Amino acid sequence: MLRVPGPLVVSLPDPSWLADLGPLPPGVTGVVWDLAGPAPEPAPDVVVPPYMSPPDALDALSAVPGVRLVQSLSNGYDGVLERLPEHVTFCNAGGVHDTSTAELAVALALTSRRGIDTDVRAQAEGTWRAGARRALADSRALVVGWGGVGRATASRLAALEVAVTAVGTRARREGDVQVHSVDGIADLLPQHDLVVLACPLTERTRGLVDAAFLAAMPDGALLVNVARGPVVDTEALLAELATGRLWAALDVTDPEPLPLEHPLWRAPQVVITPHVGGNTSAFRPRALRLLAEQVRRLAAGEPPRNVIRAGSGG
Repeated sequence: MLRVPGPLVVSLPDPSWLADLGPLPPGVTGVVWDLAGPAPEPAPDVVVPPYMSPPDALDALSAVPGVRLVQSLSNGYDGVLERLPEHVTFCNAGGVHDTSTAELAVALALTSRRGIDTDVRAQAEGTWRAGARRALADSRALVVGWGGVGRATASRLAALEVAVTAVGTRARREGDVQVHSVDGIADLLPQHDLVVLACPLTERTRGLVDAAFLAAMPDGALLVNVARGPVVDTEALLAELATGRLWAALDVTDPEPLPLEHPLWRAPQVVITPHVGGNTSAFRPRALRLLAEQVRRLAAGEPPRNVIRAGSGG
């Protein structure tokens, strides 16, 4: 596991991040680098890229061979690892976005189920559309992805009297929670009227929600995606939405950003938000706490948190 002895240079994406991080431990120097311009001097050992920067921004690291660790401000890392030199360790922002993304997952489910989206449109028209709505209470939810976001979403759904079934990469027991393997998801889908996607995008999850997956969901079920757009086969989802059988609430899409003329904008029974799950007022203070702890650990020669890939150099 990577340990960085001796003096340490850490780059932050802009001066405000460096200022807000506060006093650095002895032996640690902070510099500013957004990866778009030339590398700073002294050259960084640890790089924090700008939030939501595209994976190809990491190509700038080729000019700084001394970089040993990249600390992302995002949870997801699709398209990232293949752009990093083998000697570089990569850490994600696990824990930083759990609260905000779980909030949005529940908000999307409530918006769709309670018809809030149609009420907002009716408000703009000055139309009063009263009537019975579907509650989240008494629903059965399948939460796909049992990491920080999945667990945070499940706890909030449970508070709304929703029965939650957990699905992860492998079957296991976590305390009093039975986590089911994603390999058996076809048998679970017909028993659940709410599916929340909170998994990372990997080769295993890419296109997980295909025509067969959607067909296994019961009539009237709702799909909520706060994971990554390509976890869902967009064409298969459009075909299913066109029948009026299912509902969807999406914070992420494929493609993304969604082009103006894309049919998903006009599909029936779908709510779309523009990938804002983690981008809230709760993000920055949590990110700063993670960065401060990570810098402290590295300066003390301790292993870093949230290692997704350990570099070959340490």
